Amino acid sequence: MEKPQTLFEKIWNEHLVAQQPDSPAVLYIDLQLVHEVTSPQAFTGLRERGLKVRRPDRTVATVDHSLPTLSADGTVEGRLALADDLARKQIAQLEENAREFGIESFGAASDRNGIVHVIGPELGLTQPGMTIVCGDSHTSTHGAFGALAFGIGTSEVEHVLATQCLLQRQPMTCEVRVEGSLKKGVTAKDIILALIAKIGVAGGVGYVLEYTGPVIRALSMEERMTVCNMSIEAGARAGLIAPDETTFEYLAGRKYAPKGADWDAAVARWRKLPSDEGAKYDRTVTLDVSDLEPMITYGTNPGMGMPITASLPTLESASDGGLKKALAYMDLPAGQPLLGHKVDVVFIGSCTNSRLSDLREAARVMRGRKVAEGVRVLVVPGSQQIKRDAEAEGLDKVFTDAGAEWREAGCSMCIAMNGDMIQPGQYAVSTSNRNFEGRQGKGGRTMLASPLTAAAAAVTGVVTDVRTLLDD
Repeated sequence: MEKPQTLFEKIWNEHLVAQQPDSPAVLYIDLQLVHEVTSPQAFTGLRERGLKVRRPDRTVATVDHSLPTLSADGTVEGRLALADDLARKQIAQLEENAREFGIESFGAASDRNGIVHVIGPELGLTQPGMTIVCGDSHTSTHGAFGALAFGIGTSEVEHVLATQCLLQRQPMTCEVRVEGSLKKGVTAKDIILALIAKIGVAGGVGYVLEYTGPVIRALSMEERMTVCNMSIEAGARAGLIAPDETTFEYLAGRKYAPKGADWDAAVARWRKLPSDEGAKYDRTVTLDVSDLEPMITYGTNPGMGMPITASLPTLESASDGGLKKALAYMDLPAGQPLLGHKVDVVFIGSCTNSRLSDLREAARVMRGRKVAEGVRVLVVPGSQQIKRDAEAEGLDKVFTDAGAEWREAGCSMCIAMNGDMIQPGQYAVSTSNRNFEGRQGKGGRTMLASPLTAAAAAVTGVVTDVRTLLDD
């Protein structure tokens, strides 16, 4: 009888090309996603070495990081006119590289353009059992489909382009079992923020996290993507969720998903992927969310998070000087609550929370209300398709009637390299994934939260427990 295997082990073993003792494994890569920021040097390296892309059909490009979400005149040209010289060069270079090397590209003018980790699943490019890489740390998003997906460096991007393989050391496995049930106002974003607060930003180092348990099984695909997206913020190599009927229903009929008999065969393969009964993990972490509240961060890494009604930790409770430094940067008093703290900017978007269900949640709070005086609110869909779908439902009107800005698709304020940023000293409640110093603008102070909590801050002007605004 064969040894029971975890989901990770099944994917790893299926893609293992070679393994020499005391050396990294050679791993076959099913799909590489590239964008305009981390790929130019890789393509330059290919040219200098006289190499081609080995499997252009296994590579897909999009522009997202540098592309402005505003347009000077409502056109694509108007968007590019607002970009700085470096951004325009990066965008043009990606599109040129894609043409030269025969790679499918969703450029600035494409009606399928969007954030790389949004359009991959949306188009059905992301599928269970795959190995997926991208020069972007939040590639872990795709693990929601039962794919082994992780970010790589620029030299590794070049290596995969040239060989369709990658050198990797096999990580350990950690089961994250989520038990209980979510209460009103508590979301997938709160689950992952609570986990990172529990295990810390280094708690997953050396591991691939596999999320299991009844709470995970009950999540939609978009919610699962939110959870896997932030696995990297716990230091993990990747996050995984086993595919099931929810996965298959999401993928069915998408542009690049298998069709007809190929679909039936694919689903039959995918059903064999979940971890076998009796499979052993190197570690198990249990998170009971029965009493979980909406979460919010207060510091300068995603592990500095707490329930919305809690008070900031005291300096005496800190194990190192990191808390003192973080609170000094954030200009927040130790031991005091965050509720009621003034907010200057609200950002709803990013590869963590820019999907249609996220926008619906934000609209649920903002419908019939007005953005608080003095607060700037940016709502940025993750793709052009999501933008069209949201507008078909009238969500854009909900946001604009409230006084929010409805933008074009892109990474926007998450990375602050496209014109969207907060000013020094401003406080932002953000649905993105990182709250590092300067992440959303030099001197800006970011508090991470769910779309519900962000929308609550938008209409009240302060950090607010969204549960006080929701109907039962």
